[in-house]
Amino acid sequence: MTVGEFQKKIEDIYYARDRARGIGGTFQWFVEEVGELARGLRDGDQERLKNEFADVFAWLSTLASLTGVDLESAALEKYGGGCPKCGAVPCNCRERAGRL
Repeated sequence: MTVGEFQKKIEDIYYARDRARGIGGTFQWFVEEVGELARGLRDGDQERLKNEFADVFAWLSTLASLTGVDLESAALEKYGGGCPKCGAVPCNCRERAGRL
């Protein structure tokens, strides 16, 4: 399944509910899931990590749909050629204070 197919699947399952909730409410659910992922990363439980990554990806997909963004196209447009700043694979940008 491609990212685009996954986004469509999530739309088929949840779009009506997410649209009724709105972008703000849906974003709050997304942030809650990111928090659960953070706890999973801290704990290191692989099964929990798989579930939390899947949840974060699903909520990110639904936010993209609600805002009219094709997640697959957006990601490929930005990262398909390598690092968006230097163009290299792997990135050759120098890290500054932990950030690129």
